[in-house]
Amino acid sequence: MKKLFWIAVAVLGMLSLTQAEGMGMQKGMGQGKHMPKNYRMVPMNKAEILQKGPAKMFCPKCGMTLPMFYRTNHAAKVDGKMEQFCSIHCLVEEMKAGKKVTDVRVVDNSTLKFIPAEKAWYVVGSSKPATMSKVSKYAFGTKEAAETFAKEYGGKVESYADVLKMVEANFDKEAAMIAKRQGMMAKKGEMIYKNKCRPIEEKFTTAAEAKAYIKAHDSCPGLKGKPLQAVGLYLKSR
Repeated sequence: MKKLFWIAVAVLGMLSLTQAEGMGMQKGMGQGKHMPKNYRMVPMNKAEILQKGPAKMFCPKCGMTLPMFYRTNHAAKVDGKMEQFCSIHCLVEEMKAGKKVTDVRVVDNSTLKFIPAEKAWYVVGSSKPATMSKVSKYAFGTKEAAETFAKEYGGKVESYADVLKMVEANFDKEAAMIAKRQGMMAKKGEMIYKNKCRPIEEKFTTAAEAKAYIKAHDSCPGLKGKPLQAVGLYLKSR
């Protein structure tokens, strides 16, 4: 069984083209000999966490660790309660669920602070890695800052309204692709869970809840990163 566990971990490491938790995607990545640095990640003390509760460090839709994808973070009041997402894709998923979404905010990549999304300028399709999508989207507080970023890393400068329309138009296709990836990760997560975790009887509606429980109870000693994300997805789906 130990051999199977390490095989699962190795396969899990190859499931994604990104360095962090395996759900971001970027065209052209993975072609070199070395994985690129996770540009999206910031130190914990630099990340603003606006939501509250035991699972506040994780995206409520996909479960990914927010500081690891901080530069693409969005936040909004959902049915009156603040939620924080790893990406605009997960924000739109909440919108499509029929919930009342207001006060949308996004991380300004110049200051690492949240700003109103409607005032932000996005660079779409730069060479920097994407989160929950094939196309990267980074926001800035000024058009000048966005244009400077686009000049260095490529991409097109767009308003929040235009980016939102694009994400909504491509949502079903990207959601299907993400669901397939998550299903693969959950299968690896089951194997890791059986080899690394103490039995967990609780039921979870989100991977974020599962990961928060594991952390709080030390149910899977030493587990972090992609293996932890995989176990969270498994516990949600079982």
